[in-house]
Amino acid sequence: MLVKVRSGAQLSAAEREFVDCLRSYPSTALAAVDVHVGVHGTRQIDAVVLTPRGIAVAEIRGFRKRQSGILNVSGEIWKVSDAPADIDDSDTNPTDRLEQCVYAVRAKLERSLQDPGDVCGVVVLVPERGAMVRPARTSIRPGLDVVVANVDDATELRIYLEGFSAGQRSWTVDRVVQAAQVLGLDPVPSRAELLADGFDEVKPTPLGEVTPAAKPVRPPRPAHTPGPQTRRQQAGAWGAVVVAVIGMLLVFWVVAKVFIDGSDDPGVRPAQTTSVTPSPPTYTQRNCYPFQTTC
Repeated sequence: MLVKVRSGAQLSAAEREFVDCLRSYPSTALAAVDVHVGVHGTRQIDAVVLTPRGIAVAEIRGFRKRQSGILNVSGEIWKVSDAPADIDDSDTNPTDRLEQCVYAVRAKLERSLQDPGDVCGVVVLVPERGAMVRPARTSIRPGLDVVVANVDDATELRIYLEGFSAGQRSWTVDRVVQAAQVLGLDPVPSRAELLADGFDEVKPTPLGEVTPAAKPVRPPRPAHTPGPQTRRQQAGAWGAVVVAVIGMLLVFWVVAKVFIDGSDDPGVRPAQTTSVTPSPPTYTQRNCYPFQTTC
């Protein structure tokens, strides 16, 4: 991680511990410590961390004495177990101050026609080394978290800075340089430093999206040219021709036979006779005697 501390900045013990934590991270990010924004630089911000996925504004608070226990930030007064958290500048609410700093950074970039993207806020509580404060990370509301970290216990802060934004890697080298100039970073990091830290020179293509230039060019299909025929192919071709000719001859022979048979003299057909059934004789009534044989 690339860390830039403003020239002439007077850091507190908690801020120096925070800087040591950042310098131990292998993550890609630019951390600007003690940033002055607003009208004539009247708004002092403890740290602004620009990552490839967005911006995190940090409010850093140390402890006035060694405290260990369960952190509770749900009420007006933050507590460690049952005792109030004895943190630096306890007369001011760290959440309210952090929201003002987040607004100042976003407004500064927007007034200079820069797209701020995702700007989140985090209160970094730095206990004394050896003290144990849990949980190491608490979410107050979306975009506003509290992280406990020191050099001995800095894992949760690293996880937060590496994944606080779920967006794509949109902060390129030129965009980071422009934002650093707008925010008045002193000194402004060079392009070579940002490239060496891992920032992209151009915005990478989102996963699953293919640019037109990246589409593979399909080569044209070559024209089909028949190759030389083998002997088997030649024999098969001639066999098909012979079968076709024989079939045609058979068809011609059948047609000719039918035509010849139909042209012969059919002969004399037998004459048809008409027979007439004779009508029965006229019935004549006769008087017959009993036992007459001829009646």
